[in-house]
Amino acid sequence: MTGASRAPRVLLLCGGRSEEHDVSLASARSVLAATRGSLDVTALVIDRQGRLLQANVSQRVLADGASGAPAAGGPGDDEVPAALTRLKGEGFDVVFPLLHGPFGEDGSVQGLLRLLGVPFVGSDVLASAVAMDKLMMKAVFAAHDFPQVRFRGLDRGAWAGARRSSLAELAELPWPRFVKPANLGSSIGIRRVDRQDALEAAVDDAFGFDRRVIVEEGVHPVRELEVGVLGNDRPAVSPVGEIRYQADFYDYQTKYTDGRAELLIPAPVPERVAQRARELAERAFRALDVAGLARVDFLYREHDDALFLNEVNTIPGFTRHSMYPKLWEAAGVPYAELVRRLVTLALEGR
Repeated sequence: MTGASRAPRVLLLCGGRSEEHDVSLASARSVLAATRGSLDVTALVIDRQGRLLQANVSQRVLADGASGAPAAGGPGDDEVPAALTRLKGEGFDVVFPLLHGPFGEDGSVQGLLRLLGVPFVGSDVLASAVAMDKLMMKAVFAAHDFPQVRFRGLDRGAWAGARRSSLAELAELPWPRFVKPANLGSSIGIRRVDRQDALEAAVDDAFGFDRRVIVEEGVHPVRELEVGVLGNDRPAVSPVGEIRYQADFYDYQTKYTDGRAELLIPAPVPERVAQRARELAERAFRALDVAGLARVDFLYREHDDALFLNEVNTIPGFTRHSMYPKLWEAAGVPYAELVRRLVTLALEGR
């Protein structure tokens, strides 16, 4: 635990093996810039091969704004489990695993930190794993009778051996449909499909990212609403935000290219809709046993007032321009204070 006379020492893990490596680095740069002088943060990068880079190499990677190229390893770089085991004795009070996607957001790193007995920001193993897997998450939503769109799951083996019958199972879903890898974020691998002759290629593409795929009915016309949740056993809920964009859906390029999306906080929706979204966000947070933080996403169909719970993200995008920090900024919690609160929540435990 931390001493009374010093700020907690925070180990910020970023990068990672997933397709969301670059997003994680961008989030980490924002945290470092915001907390300089107020928190004792050391950032270490996990490269695309799964090695934890040394501090000096990590600093060079994070100082290079043109992320994307794999970082070169060097003497002392090691696989994450061995490296974190060694780092346990270096006096870090809490770990902030700012790792989006598989191998970081899915419970894998959380399980290792739990074994090491190190406090960490965010959800424990179960909530991380379930929220990362869209099919498991939707099964929990169904068990709690949360409103959600119709969907079907596919696995790679059945798709390879019985493609025709697998396609027949999707026939009841209306167009458009969205095809997604079950375990990935940042809209990577997602395709909107508007006709039958494009469906197989979209499913094949999604299987290139994961062994399980989810196919969902599209909501049209749709408005995308998001709510931030912050806390452990007594979570606080942010105002409701809305994302507007011109693309066919909120794809990777739209999310991470300046000027392609507009974030509206508070969302211009009736108060009854905002209240319903906030209540559902807290209920979903509790149902999945999430801790620390989550961004809860909704699909809203205005003409019939239908609100669908879409996803719970346990490590949402965390740049200064991302929706989650913006939601809390609108609630009176500046970015640097948000990071400090997350560290405090991690040290409090549950």
